[in-house]
Amino acid sequence: MQARVASMEDMKEARQAAQGRLFPTGMLKLFLGFLLLGVGLSAAGMYMARHTLAAAAPALFRPCLGASSPSPPSPASDLDRWTRPPARARHAMADEELLWRASFAPRVRAYPFPRVPKLAFMFLTRGPLPLAPLWERFFRGHEGRYSVYVHALPSYRGNYTADSVFYQRDVASKVTEWGQMSMCDAERRLLANALLDISNEWFVLVSESCIPIFDFNTTYEYFQNSSQSFVMVFDDPGPYGRGRYNYNMTPEVELTQWRKGSQWFEVDRELAIEIIRDTRYYPKFKEFCRPHCYVDEHYFPTMLMIEAPQSLANRSITWVDWSRGGAHPATFGRRDITEEFLKRVQTGRTCLYNNQNTTTCFLFARKFAPSALEPLLELAPTVLGYG
Repeated sequence: MQARVASMEDMKEARQAAQGRLFPTGMLKLFLGFLLLGVGLSAAGMYMARHTLAAAAPALFRPCLGASSPSPPSPASDLDRWTRPPARARHAMADEELLWRASFAPRVRAYPFPRVPKLAFMFLTRGPLPLAPLWERFFRGHEGRYSVYVHALPSYRGNYTADSVFYQRDVASKVTEWGQMSMCDAERRLLANALLDISNEWFVLVSESCIPIFDFNTTYEYFQNSSQSFVMVFDDPGPYGRGRYNYNMTPEVELTQWRKGSQWFEVDRELAIEIIRDTRYYPKFKEFCRPHCYVDEHYFPTMLMIEAPQSLANRSITWVDWSRGGAHPATFGRRDITEEFLKRVQTGRTCLYNNQNTTTCFLFARKFAPSALEPLLELAPTVLGYG
């Protein structure tokens, strides 16, 4: 019996000894597992840190002065990146995007960088610019004080050399029809493109048949010193004025507010933004000023007379001759171009400029046929002041 008890006690002690030997082995395995996991995580962390540091090295470590690597950009160059106009006039923005982008305007009037105000010349044409050589002479020597934009038919591509002021200055365009809202769309499109250049201060709408009748400096100073924009606005009580009014225009436009004017305008930057950001009057004119309303004669004059009457000189500075009658003004060719004729256009009437009488009422004139180019080039140096 004692032997049996001893045997059982021996077995119990043996089992306890075996368990004592197994317990440290389990702990060891668990410890080794954690150790391997820690080593793996450490290796992965070092790998990621090394590659992240390598990628960030150009930004973290700047070259010393005098090194061949370029220095970091200054705040001035960053500002220049935002204010520099695009090298080409054409872009991929849709009209809605373009008008939205162009409507941005700084609330602080003072510019934090040197800025030379420029004149933006916006050519609205169907195709070629036959009087381009005359305009080239007008612009010559005044780089940095003007910009050029051309809205032609989408299918037209001007063949201008790289040294021409018209080279790569065509904007993305759409087909326009005389008297239709598409004509106003084209003008707003030109304005919006020109507004992308923050240095453009005045916006001049001209056609392929327009010419400048004074030198660039005279033209530039005339705009820069003007207290008002040049948009013709008048109330015509006849059938071709109020007779075109549609009572569906109310309440945005009342009959007493209906105005008429020349298509060719010259506006400052503030008024240009007013034109392209309009969403109140545009839908009314698009729907109810057609087909014999001739919306391009009424939309801008009416809208601006309601919104900014104090900003308007109520005249255009583009001369035309309606004395021959008809639906279109007179066209002038080679035989019409004389020194007497040009001087009469330059100073043939009196008007108000900054509330003072002046005989310099026009800076541009139309309509001139391609045949007028040669005599205009001959007389430009002596009569027009450029060439």
